[in-house]
Parts: sequence; C-alpha cells; structure tokens
Amino acid sequence: MKIYNHLYQIVITYLTFLTITWLQILRRNYVILTLLLSLNFIVATPAIAANLSGDLLKQPATEITVSLGNSANELKFEPNHLEFLAGKRYQLRLTNPSQLKHYFTAKDFADGIWTQKVQAGKVEIKGAIHELELKPSAEAEWVFVPLKSGIYGLRCSIPGHTEAGMTGEIAIKS
Repeated sequence: MKIYNHLYQIVITYLTFLTITWLQILRRNYVILTLLLSLNFIVATPAIAANLSGDLLKQPATEITVSLGNSANELKFEPNHLEFLAGKRYQLRLTNPSQLKHYFTAKDFADGIWTQKVQAGKVEIKGAIHELELKPSAEAEWVFVPLKSGIYGLRCSIPGHTEAGMTGEIAIKS
C-alpha cells in the first residue's frame, strides 16, 4: 500500500509540474501575441507611428472653420460636410455667430482621432473630447489628427436642433 501512495504522490507532483509549466508557456505565448498585435496596430496606423516619432507635432495644422448656426439664427452647420485625411494634423476653428447656444456633437468621430488640445479662451483641454458646447459668440479651437477612416455623423444635440436640420457629416479618408 505504501508503494501505491508513493507512486500516487509522484504522479500528482508530475501532473502539477506539467500544469504549471503549461500555464507558464500559455502566459508567455499570450504576452508575445499581445506584443505582436500591438506592433501590427502601430505599423498599420501611420498616424500613430508618426505621432510616436515626434514628427506629427512638427507638421503644420490645416485650419478649417465651422460655424454653428449663423447671425440669422438658422439651425445649421456651415459647412455641414467635412473631410479629413488620416495622419494629417488639423485645427478646427468652431464659431457660434448666433444668439443661441449650440453643440458640436460627433462622438464616433472623436473616438477615431487623437486630440492634441481643445482651446477656448484661456483654457486648454487635453484628452478625449466627444462634444463641445458653444454659447452665443463663442469660439473654440480643436487641434487633432484623424486616425480611423470612416464616415461619421455630426449634430447639435440640443432638443429640436437636430430635427430642424442642424446635422452634418465628417469623412476621414486614408
């Protein structure tokens, strides 16, 4: 009986060793796979690669102005169709010449860009931005680099403004 207990202990120890070894191998392979996928993402996205190299911030920003409404208080974006190229740096100047407040809401677009900054008055905001509110006569500057190509919706999320036609489209091309 002692011999069977001893063999049982040896088998259990061996199986434990195999299990731990396989878990370590799987963990190592998971880390390697994660690193390879990360590198592939960087190679596949020229804008991110340019950003990492520091060349991106040296690139002059292409300036585009968008009016939220107009002095006649019409509910529209002027222009209401915007096109950007992935990997280029842009400065979007938003103005509100109307007597109403308006929102520049484009969450999916904002998720597909790298925001360098949003500046309004003496305040500079960094990080993820999904919506900007411009009060009457306000101006804001949004500096960003498009990363993900696609067509994104733009709207003013104030009740009634979208329904009245304050919508637009933003296209990011590769």
